[in-house]
Amino acid sequence: MNVWQYILVGVVGVASGMLSGLFGVGGGILIIPSLVLILGFNQHEAQGTSLVALLLPVGILGVIRYWKAGNVNWIAGLIIAAGLFVGAYFGAGWANKINEIWLKRAFGILLILAGIRFILTKAAPAISQ
Repeated sequence: MNVWQYILVGVVGVASGMLSGLFGVGGGILIIPSLVLILGFNQHEAQGTSLVALLLPVGILGVIRYWKAGNVNWIAGLIIAAGLFVGAYFGAGWANKINEIWLKRAFGILLILAGIRFILTKAAPAISQ
């Protein structure tokens, strides 16, 4: 991965942290789709890398299994973790200012858009490592 791709991974981390604070989600809704559709990770590597970000204490056993199979990008996962740390703080602050109805609608739209994107999009080309 090049510097710009790692910067994009950092943006994914911050955005995922914000979604985590805002909606209580992040990994499966934003990190994994971003790694697969934008950065060209395969599904296994995206899931393994996402677990690195959630490593302690949530995903440690999953990370070990993915790592043993060669499906973890440690640098990308740790950058995402740093973004989650910062982004969750700001996302939670934002969520507390949004009316519950609009928050539910925004979450529903996010889920629909993610689903449509996965259904209609071919896999992104794999990135060189």
